[in-house]
Amino acid sequence: MNRLILPIFLSWIILNELHAEKPNILWIMSDDHAAHAISAYGGRFAEVAPTPNLDRLASEGMRFTNAFVTNSICTPSRAVLWTGKYSHRNGVYKFTGLDQSQPTLPKYMQAHGYQTGFVGKYHLHTNPVGFDHWSILPGQGRYHDTAFVEMGDEDPSGIVTKGKRTAYEGWHSTDIITHKALEWFKEVRNPDEPFFYMLHYKAPHDLWEHAHRYDDYLADVNIPEPANLHDHGSGRSPALDQSTQDIAGTSRHTQFTDAINAMPPSREKRSVVYQEYMKRYLRCVKGIDDNLGKVFAYLEESGLSENTIVMYTADQGFFLGEHGLYDKRLIHEESLRVPLIVRWPGQVAAGQVREEMILNLDYAETLLDIAGHPVPDDMQGRSFKPILQGNRVEDWRDAFYYRYYYSHFDTPSHYGIRTQDLKLVYYDTRDEWELYDLKTDPTEMYNLAGDPAWKNRLASLKTRLKILQKEAGDDPSDIGDFPRTGNAELDQFEKERLARRNAR
Repeated sequence: MNRLILPIFLSWIILNELHAEKPNILWIMSDDHAAHAISAYGGRFAEVAPTPNLDRLASEGMRFTNAFVTNSICTPSRAVLWTGKYSHRNGVYKFTGLDQSQPTLPKYMQAHGYQTGFVGKYHLHTNPVGFDHWSILPGQGRYHDTAFVEMGDEDPSGIVTKGKRTAYEGWHSTDIITHKALEWFKEVRNPDEPFFYMLHYKAPHDLWEHAHRYDDYLADVNIPEPANLHDHGSGRSPALDQSTQDIAGTSRHTQFTDAINAMPPSREKRSVVYQEYMKRYLRCVKGIDDNLGKVFAYLEESGLSENTIVMYTADQGFFLGEHGLYDKRLIHEESLRVPLIVRWPGQVAAGQVREEMILNLDYAETLLDIAGHPVPDDMQGRSFKPILQGNRVEDWRDAFYYRYYYSHFDTPSHYGIRTQDLKLVYYDTRDEWELYDLKTDPTEMYNLAGDPAWKNRLASLKTRLKILQKEAGDDPSDIGDFPRTGNAELDQFEKERLARRNAR
């Protein structure tokens, strides 16, 4: 062989061997998809609204029953996922843009030899960085006739919503996002390089505008109610009454018809609103599950499934009528908990269920660890790769710190900790404490903070809260009113937007 050709040929072999050792990574995420709306997790919807494709993913991989977020709201949660850092460290406390000058997971993956791609709901407000290809919804995006900002059409200001928009008339967002992902796999992806691809859906975010083919789905089904749909107990959190997340309260957010709006407040109205709300929400979920069937089928047909990690999760949990609520934000279990399912052929044994506390803070570290990239010291989570591989990690966390900064719905700001059996919450603007025994009261109906029998336990949990708060580097006086986007124009834009929200 020619001496000039031989080194090139050997380099090509080495490069391909290195790529072959790296698994492909497909990260699928939905917006506001509660874990208890996936039938693999059981619960009251499992029989009436099954999710067979997500259930299959769980049966072929590992399902986590205790996966949580550190700030249950869309944009801040996504910033945590991007950076592996708490909100006060990455600068995204509320609905403000991510400072793209800081290191992020896509940048690390791209630098480590992965071709990187993104399609769907992005919601970080500053133009994406670290991707070889992207196609994103501007802001929340539309459910029907969905428009995207395509890579190359971004605005030089760095503000996503100022970019040129291309509308896809006649398409529902879940369908077009899937179509674009499959188009990337078939026509754009370089088969000689490993990929890190983020497939992120808008659904089932409000206002739950499902594809019209599901108009009759669940039409004649009575959706089971949660036991605390009509929660008005003496132990009820006053913060819940302050929030306008009540599905049948003064907010018109979930009241879809004039007839329902005209009903006076009553148990009957709450039940009627619940049925309409849940049917629309579950129709959106079915759209996701059906589309994932197409994605999984392609991975198998193309042979990619053998060396592709598939991870499914949501940016936060969601209230599905529990305590009479919808939306998220609160530290209560339904809002705090997210689905997390991972299939990794050859590494994750099929049908595994794990109970360790996993945080969205851990995702970036884990994916970098799997890819063989060193985990940066300034990330605040921890790789759960050993857990995926079936190992027990003796010093794994037994508690974590949570903080929500006020944005809207009048849901009060708060911070707290969750241990394996207990939850302590401090509503800082209300100066109120709440304590729940999750073992005996999993639906969090009885606040024990004022119970003399729990005085000593309350004191010890307050101490633990301060320790975790300090370890996270959080200052309780920092209320997140000064966005750090790395862009002066965008900072002003965000400050004005926050002011408008706060004035509502």
